[in-house]
Amino acid sequence: MRGTGPEGRGPVRYGPAPPADGLPVLPGLAAVLAAAAGRADGEPVGGGPALLDAACGYWERRGLATGADRVVAGPGAPALLLALTAALGGDVLVPRPCAAWWGPYARLLGRPVFHVPTPAECGGVPDPYALLETVRRVRAEGGDPRLLVLSVADDPTATVAPPEVLHEAVEAAAAEGLHLISDETWRDTLHAPQDTVLVSPAEMLPDRVTVVSDLAGALLPSGWPAAVARLPDTATGDDLHARVLDVLTALDARVAAPVAAAAAFALTEPEPVTARVESAVRLHARVAAAVHAAVVAAGGLALPPRAGRHVYADLGPLREPLAARGVGDAQDLEDLLTARLGMPAPGGHRFGDDLGALRVRLCTGPLLGGTDAQRTECLTSPSPLELPHVERALIHLRSVLDDLRDDAQRREPPR
Repeated sequence: MRGTGPEGRGPVRYGPAPPADGLPVLPGLAAVLAAAAGRADGEPVGGGPALLDAACGYWERRGLATGADRVVAGPGAPALLLALTAALGGDVLVPRPCAAWWGPYARLLGRPVFHVPTPAECGGVPDPYALLETVRRVRAEGGDPRLLVLSVADDPTATVAPPEVLHEAVEAAAAEGLHLISDETWRDTLHAPQDTVLVSPAEMLPDRVTVVSDLAGALLPSGWPAAVARLPDTATGDDLHARVLDVLTALDARVAAPVAAAAAFALTEPEPVTARVESAVRLHARVAAAVHAAVVAAGGLALPPRAGRHVYADLGPLREPLAARGVGDAQDLEDLLTARLGMPAPGGHRFGDDLGALRVRLCTGPLLGGTDAQRTECLTSPSPLELPHVERALIHLRSVLDDLRDDAQRREPPR
């Protein structure tokens, strides 16, 4: 959706959906949901005992001891972020770029949102010096910054913030008295988990960090909305827990009972669920690496994808040939690539990036085929990139990007 400013290029109100995995529903999950479909009673606001206990076990296996009285569940991470933002009050700070759904919920509450540049090596967390400067500037202008939202494993950049970079950002936020919301939706989608160190901010600053995880990141289909939040084990956490439940109750924002049953099952991580997660992550990592290679070969820029199901491409080096095609900003780039690729290619402006920057998020899910049979074949094949339908999709992607590179080469003056 375009904004309402001059020429339809004002602030983006609503962004694209997070990258879906594009895979068929795991049969075991479908069976659990179907078995709970006959429940006439609804799930309590904030989640029932089975779901909350399963969430506690999930976090404890990741080194974060958690009591059920510190967990809240909701119908997707956006509902939880809305409730947390309403409960915490004040102005909101986010990295630039950031997940497309973070900003609209603060604006819905009338809260200003301030974007902070990220370090060169990753997205998802703010540069600490830029964060300090932004906080001081906002306060000098009469603002009240209270909340920083960040993500170690990031959408849209597909990077994982190194622990030392994260530590500096967390220290800067703590020095300014900010509460942190750590969106850990993508923490279970690391492309090389043995070689990637992911540390939660909650391990560094347990008293001031709330962790939010949308289960569509790795454990549930995107059409089954469920998310869980882990609040600090402090008196402030007690108060925040109560206020978040108040907001969710006012909205009647509860997880549907069959989805809650499936979520509780998935969070216990039985072998069929973990096997599917590992297979899906491995598949998307291979496709993402191929997408990254295509972007770089065409003359674009992109940090290597380390998590998730997407690549964040900067086609700024191809600005001249893109301009010849009528592309002057990220919205034009989105329109061109969406039409040429036949799949969504949201521009960077939807993630809070500069409209004039020629950046775009490319997702891997649409490259896996158009039918459940094709997508299942991708999961089970030892060489998914060699499957005819995947190979065709990647050839088409490379062709579209190479066409832009060739335009650039044709326009270079003779030496």
